[in-house]
Amino acid sequence: MGKRVLWLSIAAAITVISFILFLIWGLNLGIDFTGGSLLELKFLKERPTVSTLQDAVRELKLEGDFLVQPTGEQGALLRFQQTDEATHQKLVSQLQDKFGKDNLREERYESIGPSIGKELKTKAIYAIILALIAIVAYVAWAFRKVSWPVASWKYGLVAIIALIHDILLPIGVFAVLGKYWGIEIGLPFVAALLTILGYSVNDTIVVFDRVRENLGRLSKIEFADLVNRSVNETLARSLNTTITTLLALVAVAFLGGESVRYFAIALIIGIASGAYSSIFIASPLLIVWQEWKNK
Repeated sequence: MGKRVLWLSIAAAITVISFILFLIWGLNLGIDFTGGSLLELKFLKERPTVSTLQDAVRELKLEGDFLVQPTGEQGALLRFQQTDEATHQKLVSQLQDKFGKDNLREERYESIGPSIGKELKTKAIYAIILALIAIVAYVAWAFRKVSWPVASWKYGLVAIIALIHDILLPIGVFAVLGKYWGIEIGLPFVAALLTILGYSVNDTIVVFDRVRENLGRLSKIEFADLVNRSVNETLARSLNTTITTLLALVAVAFLGGESVRYFAIALIIGIASGAYSSIFIASPLLIVWQEWKNK
């Protein structure tokens, strides 16, 4: 806690940069939010070049734009605006005729209308906002008997400030991935953000709970020293939990399928950020708030 200015400065810089990247580039929304169709293919022998696939799809004269994206060593993702089943079957049939039925296999097909996509985007925003409100209310209630030297509702507000850092970091990273690598986000990304919220606030509450316990036993020492001691007492638990979780997520990211890879990557970024925020953001902010109040 003696270097809290440094830790908070690093967190502030990361948060501001992530927010600026989001404002400049935004997120590359997938068909979950924009509507359209997604077709995942796997070539069993040899995958043709992207330009060859584009020419094959262009022959169908689909309405609107389409995107062909290679995945892994043998796969390809096709995104197009038309969502009817006839177009889907015609596209698969023509590609199999061109590249061979024994070479081409359909892995996945998803189709979402534009009105449903807009509704999903609105509900995703509401879900995140409601989760944040519920977290503040819960933390304030859990620490309702703590009124000195920091009021109970301030614990909830500090937790939310830490969560903003945890949410903006993966958003900033995926803004870059969407800009330069064309990575799209869908409902799995929203699920990852909600998971990060729950995981991070749980880690923060563990530290806060130790602060509450030490306030009853060590009330005569300085508040900064008390928070520092509380963080040190929970540090091993926080690191062990985070590392074991990250090991599982890294395995999913590298060994799992394409559909869960970026969900796992978002969780890796957010959970690592949550471990940092519970130790180096939430706890120092309690001290800063208490010092500001004294002044």
